[in-house]
Amino acid sequence: MGEPLASLPTRRDNPFDPPPELLRIRDEPVHRLSFPDGHAGWLVTGYSTARKVLADRRFSVRQELRHELISRGSSPRPEEPAQPGFFARMDPPEHTRYRRLMTAHFTVRRMKHLTTRVEQITRERLDAMRRLGPPVDLVKEFALPIPSTVICELLGVPYADHEFFQGHSSTMVALDISREAFAGAMSALRGYLAELAAAKRAGPTDDMISVLAREEGLTDLEIVNIALLLLVAGHETTANMLTLGTYALLRNPEQLALLRSDPSLVEAAVEELLRYLSVVHLGVRRVALEDVELDGMTVGAGETVVVSLPVADRDPERHPNPDELDLARPVGGHLAFGHGVHQCLGQQLARTELRVGYTELLRKFPSLRMAVSPSAVAMRENTATSGVQSLPVAW
Repeated sequence: MGEPLASLPTRRDNPFDPPPELLRIRDEPVHRLSFPDGHAGWLVTGYSTARKVLADRRFSVRQELRHELISRGSSPRPEEPAQPGFFARMDPPEHTRYRRLMTAHFTVRRMKHLTTRVEQITRERLDAMRRLGPPVDLVKEFALPIPSTVICELLGVPYADHEFFQGHSSTMVALDISREAFAGAMSALRGYLAELAAAKRAGPTDDMISVLAREEGLTDLEIVNIALLLLVAGHETTANMLTLGTYALLRNPEQLALLRSDPSLVEAAVEELLRYLSVVHLGVRRVALEDVELDGMTVGAGETVVVSLPVADRDPERHPNPDELDLARPVGGHLAFGHGVHQCLGQQLARTELRVGYTELLRKFPSLRMAVSPSAVAMRENTATSGVQSLPVAW
């Protein structure tokens, strides 16, 4: 077992790498970790150990069981179970029931049908970007609008309201806000989605909220919480990957030249960028429902385990020279989308948006370059997903 950690390191020296303290201890797959409320839990950094935890039903995601990594004021732990429909914090069979309702909307086949529309949205954004002229902020003009537009159309949320839901989503993923501010943002989004769900019940259209509204036995609260999860998750992480992935390519010109010379590499490039960046940088949490042996250590019942996805995806036993961006790498099996029954529902949608986004951006702007020095690029700090605040580019 590695050295005990007093807290989970979050500060990065390099925008593309996990915190250096975590990289230094990655040779040991399991470490003791202290939580803000004094709980003695665990941190998993090894790839194979991470997969074991994420696939083991003896580890729970239930909200009322887990300890918080970040203190948000006087109440260090949620005391209530997740609300109906908030399936990301539920175990099977409840999680399974909700997930089955949505699986058909996110299959590989469904994404192939959606690709044409994603291409259209992407090209429209790039045309608008060209009309603005350089320099432009890639976050504002490209990375954020594309997944926001796509998830809005899938759910049936008016894109005209994007500033409202993007603002509250940003609050929800911030780590340096109070529990009250977090609850306020969630309440505002739930109120908005409740009105929308009621309108869809009265006059359904061709979108996911309308489909859920027609589902027998599904309450308004369940519909609202399902939509809330998909709306927030459906644009935040992909927007960060589009920007941070482009930034990584611009900072690795030999890899960028390789992709420009052979656009067919884009699928492999997407997988390598997902592995290399793993933007869910805090990892994911699980709680042991019983004593579980993990790499010779006993995780006691009730103890919280944090699986560091970025560090696990830099495990040299799984990926040789893991700290190098290598678009020719046979990546398969990275953990950027998690693993097991809670693996990201929208992973195929994200892959489609990333593949189209990188392809069209480099095709439309073959001379794309940074408009500022790397030292002037401000990183997103104190957020649940890593990224940059803005990325000025020119061509």
